Amino acid sequence: MKKKFILGAQYVFPILQWGPNYSLKLSKSDIVAGLTIGISYAKLANLPPIVGLYSSFVPPLVYAVLGSSRDLAVGTVSIASLILGSMLRQEVSPSKDPLLFLQLAFSSTLFAGLFQASLILFDYIDCYFFFPE
Repeated sequence: MKKKFILGAQYVFPILQWGPNYSLKLSKSDIVAGLTIGISYAKLANLPPIVGLYSSFVPPLVYAVLGSSRDLAVGTVSIASLILGSMLRQEVSPSKDPLLFLQLAFSSTLFAGLFQASLILFDYIDCYFFFPE
């Protein structure tokens, strides 16, 4: 029973499987890489660096606990930052009205996330109701 519980916990939280073997020497490099990428992506979208830190640090941290692949890029991507920044600049200037620019960026990413979450929900509904095993 205890072995099944441990295997189940490792399935749900893969960090329990690979975490004990993680080298703390790598953590410094991982943190510096995450912070650098976050600041860069925020600057590409004309957003404050702190926004990039949250958007590129938190998703990989969550994936580290719940994901199963060590070599997966999770978070923002440079092309998305460039597109978001250029689309928003067509509507409002980040230098003239930075608060509105930031609010529009948050709103657009919120709706993109909700759209992605709804696709996941529809995928589960499709798999379980239309193609049951």
